[in-house]
Amino acid sequence: MLDLLMEKFTDGHFLAGILVALGCAATVLTLAMPLLQTDSLGRRMKAVSTERERIRQRERERMASVQTKAALRIAPKRLFKDVVDKLNLASWLGTERAKGQLAMAGYRGASAEYTFLFFRLVTPITLFLATLVYVFFILHWDKPVIMKLGVALIATYIGIKAPEMFLSNTITKRKKSMERAYPNTLDLLLICVESGMSIEHAFRKVSLEVGTESIAMAEELALLAAEMSFLPDRRSAFENLGIRTGLESVRSLVTVLTQSERYGTPLGSALRVLSQESRDQRMNAAEKKAAQLPPALTVPMILFFLPGLFAAILTPAIIQISHWN
Repeated sequence: MLDLLMEKFTDGHFLAGILVALGCAATVLTLAMPLLQTDSLGRRMKAVSTERERIRQRERERMASVQTKAALRIAPKRLFKDVVDKLNLASWLGTERAKGQLAMAGYRGASAEYTFLFFRLVTPITLFLATLVYVFFILHWDKPVIMKLGVALIATYIGIKAPEMFLSNTITKRKKSMERAYPNTLDLLLICVESGMSIEHAFRKVSLEVGTESIAMAEELALLAAEMSFLPDRRSAFENLGIRTGLESVRSLVTVLTQSERYGTPLGSALRVLSQESRDQRMNAAEKKAAQLPPALTVPMILFFLPGLFAAILTPAIIQISHWN
């Protein structure tokens, strides 16, 4: 098997065919990408409005002392719900940390929790069985059975970690999106507050404006405005924002909002200081990345740039010396 692979990868025609196929696939994907784009902003803002309705329903039931569950945002799929409930996966697969990560990744409601628990059970089993079938019946690998089982166990471990890795990557992308939009968010919030708007109206207005830059930030601000309208204590809404985002910069904003709510300190001056600090931090981060470029480019320049430069400089001289001799 290895000899066949080595023979294929040393064949020039085979490599050329692979490169041509990759080029064609990239061209088709580039042309089809505009057709595959969806209205992410509209979809996420619709989800935010649905979340607002869920919060309203929950608070109405709480104030009316009705001992029933609040309406869920999205009904979970029946297959996922049946598997999770019958196997009681929430007790031994679900953790508070996983629920917090789901909220930080932007997945809310029972549907997201049921889906996460379902794939956390199914993914390792599927990868284990698929690896066994491939190693024993398709690959015909001439290795001991213990080694084949070890490969299957490695695939099972990857299946266990795959949902967590997916959540971690989603959280990282979401945090980067909110970090990029954070300085502009503070500027817009400062303008709204100094123009005389109430804090709820200011957050609602900024959520509509900042959606073109970061859908995640717009969603969180819209949820904050909804919670401020329906929760009995605004500080709880501010703290929920810091927990959902997981950003130190947003936590500093939460601290400022909490102090302003508790002690009545001027919010405009505090927001102006935060805005300047956020822009200074962004400039420092850009300067840090710029300072890291020379060491990072040293090895690629030595390996790829200097040999070509030396060849371009020395080749004419070598040709002239050979003609003189």
